[in-house]
Amino acid sequence: CVTEEIHPGFRASTLAYTCGLLRPEIKADLDLPAFGLDEHVHDPSVFQPFPDGRFLLYRNDEESNRKQIAKFSEKDAAAWARYTHFWDEFAELVEPTLLAPPVSLADLASLVRTPEAEDFLRRIIFSSIADMLDEFFESEEVKASLATSAVAGTMAGPRTPGTAFVLGHHTLGNIGGVKGAWGWSSGGMGGISEAIAAAARHYGAQIRTNAEVSRIVTVDGRAVGVTLADGTQVDARVVLSNADPKRTFLRLVRAEELPMEFIRAIARIRFESSSFKLHLALRELPDFRAIPGTTVQAHHKTIIDLAPSMDYLERAYDDAKRGRPSRDPFLEFVIESANDPTAAPPGMHTLTVSAKFAPFDLTNGSWETESNRFADRIIETLAQYAPNISRAIVATHWRSPLTMETEYGLTRGDVFHGAILPYQMFSFRPIPGWSSYRTPIRGLYLCGAGAHPGGGVIGAAGHNAAMAVLEDWPRLRSA
Repeated sequence: CVTEEIHPGFRASTLAYTCGLLRPEIKADLDLPAFGLDEHVHDPSVFQPFPDGRFLLYRNDEESNRKQIAKFSEKDAAAWARYTHFWDEFAELVEPTLLAPPVSLADLASLVRTPEAEDFLRRIIFSSIADMLDEFFESEEVKASLATSAVAGTMAGPRTPGTAFVLGHHTLGNIGGVKGAWGWSSGGMGGISEAIAAAARHYGAQIRTNAEVSRIVTVDGRAVGVTLADGTQVDARVVLSNADPKRTFLRLVRAEELPMEFIRAIARIRFESSSFKLHLALRELPDFRAIPGTTVQAHHKTIIDLAPSMDYLERAYDDAKRGRPSRDPFLEFVIESANDPTAAPPGMHTLTVSAKFAPFDLTNGSWETESNRFADRIIETLAQYAPNISRAIVATHWRSPLTMETEYGLTRGDVFHGAILPYQMFSFRPIPGWSSYRTPIRGLYLCGAGAHPGGGVIGAAGHNAAMAVLEDWPRLRSA
């Protein structure tokens, strides 16, 4: 999580752009609000306009949502309670596993006691979100509005098996006791990092910035510290890596320190970018056809999705499968300044877009040559819904999958440190046999999104890795 200046006076969350998954237990344990954490629930929760001027404006209120859905289908409105109950059951099953060592799929299956429960498990593990939504709804607009979270941060289309689970992963948010909620952080997403850093310093940690690690130092199969890019060596009894598994084991550790089969398994982990980040400094708010106006209204203050149908989402993914940035991209964005006035000068605004799909490897050209073209395509798509957007732009700033790797260390631009589809989750994360945060090198632990339970500014992998270190500490201290 980072907040950066994208143009003089304009600040944006340049990678993660919304919060919600950070576990309440972690916030309480570290007393993060006392160190500046200031999260707010999005309500409305999502604004989804459509090309014909209609829209859905979801809130954290079931009756309001039923009324919104009824504009498109009375039948779908009647199915809403059954749909939300399904995801409540998902949370009851999965939430207890988040702050615990990873379970296997066999462990999950052992909880199944009835044919109905077995069918539930089958659906959340193997179903595509398209198949799942077809069970509940008929309206293409309603289905598209719900499918967007199933492809967020994931190189997959709505008809890809396993995407129902991805949506479930994103329903586990909780801000201020509002389950399933997403929101915003004062100071941008960097405000979360600043609060965690302040808590760490309070409890005795020293934090070095601009201190890139070039090598994890090992002696006789044990991690004994790290070497920085400037040659400085930092000695340690324990090393925890928040870098992704491929960067940790294929770049920071010498190959001869690891079993060859372990190296092969790490190399097989599916890493793939799906997103391109575009930040716009604006002189006025988007004036949406669906809800006109350039003064701040409720729909400006929430997550905004542009994806009119399931076929639209699938076509966007089809382009990416063939090594092309989506010709008609799915856009998810927030107007950070509509909530946080520190994000832009008075009367001006900052808009942050996550555009999908953007494959790391391009069939034609490179991201050095294609980034400006894709940014223009994103702006053209925005203009279909808010025609004033082009003339409102003061400056643009983008992050391609390539710059996500080179500037932020995200292998192949993968923000989740590996796909969060079911075959790479639970005891499969990062690889079978090594899901306990421990590694083949004694004293080296994996604590980032590449470990259970995955990514999304959740904090759980770091918590669980810390618990593993504490369990091992008597042995590590005496060695």
